[in-house]
Amino acid sequence: MKKLLFFVLIILTFSSLFSITTRIKDIAFFRGARDNQLFGIGLVVGLNGTGDSGNVNSPLLLEMMKKFGVQVPKEDLKSKNTALVMVLADIPPFAKEGMRIDCVVASIADAKSLAGGYLIQTPLYGADGKVYAVAQGSVSLGGEDVRLSASLQKRYKVVGYLPEGAIVERDIPSDMLEGDSVTILLRTPDITTAARVAKAINDKFEMDLAKAVDPSAIKLTVPSAFQDDLITFLSLIEEIEVQPDLPTKIVVNERTGTVLFGGDVRLSDFVISYGNFTISVSSGKIGDKDATVANLVNALKAAGATPQDIIAILQVLHKSGYILGELIIM
Repeated sequence: MKKLLFFVLIILTFSSLFSITTRIKDIAFFRGARDNQLFGIGLVVGLNGTGDSGNVNSPLLLEMMKKFGVQVPKEDLKSKNTALVMVLADIPPFAKEGMRIDCVVASIADAKSLAGGYLIQTPLYGADGKVYAVAQGSVSLGGEDVRLSASLQKRYKVVGYLPEGAIVERDIPSDMLEGDSVTILLRTPDITTAARVAKAINDKFEMDLAKAVDPSAIKLTVPSAFQDDLITFLSLIEEIEVQPDLPTKIVVNERTGTVLFGGDVRLSDFVISYGNFTISVSSGKIGDKDATVANLVNALKAAGATPQDIIAILQVLHKSGYILGELIIM
């Protein structure tokens, strides 16, 4: 039996997309307002014989017990009811002492499952070696095993979650103001978009406040009227509408046969012979239609090309310079 192949085409009409404006808030953020990663090593207890098989966790557990005045010989701590885990979390900008954040626990040794376990109080460190949060609580694996057709989709049992399982113990400094200016950072750097953001801000306030310094950064001078009310000024900036610009791209996933491209990705004139069919582009046309990747793919499908054929042709055309855009192979 021949292997069944699935081919998915996702066509985005970029000309329509570009006519839609979006808020600066949705495509950028202010320098200094960023997440930070936290990490720690802890113990999950209360496991029903599914913990670590050896004595990897014994030294840590022994040290904890000593702090509580409990003296237990090291050789007696070989318990499969505990597991050594890495605890990870992202602390958002401006998180204050006493707030709660989510965290993830992942087995370090050979535990079979963290189901039903409880994470003992674990300090979470930042890159500077300081403790910024403390995690503790019941480990959730999320959902149950699911039966799909004749097979059973099992949960991954050595990674768990603690929703709001960590308490922030120390504020992370977040200073957005640099002298009398702030910097806006685009999530997707682009020269045209950066220029448009600067122009939109200057048009909004009718003064030269913003300047794009590179494809990802726009430096913004805070007006004297807002020197004592920075948050109000930044909220006004976030709500300004801009028209982002994106490069023409074709994204191909060879494993799934998925092709994502803009509806107006243009083609130069060419003639290609592949297998039993020939496709030509002349004077910017494929037959009676515009020479776009969308129309080319439709013509190839009508001629009987398989997903692998189409992907191979797109690769050859791009390498030869006939596709006027970027091709990304996943």
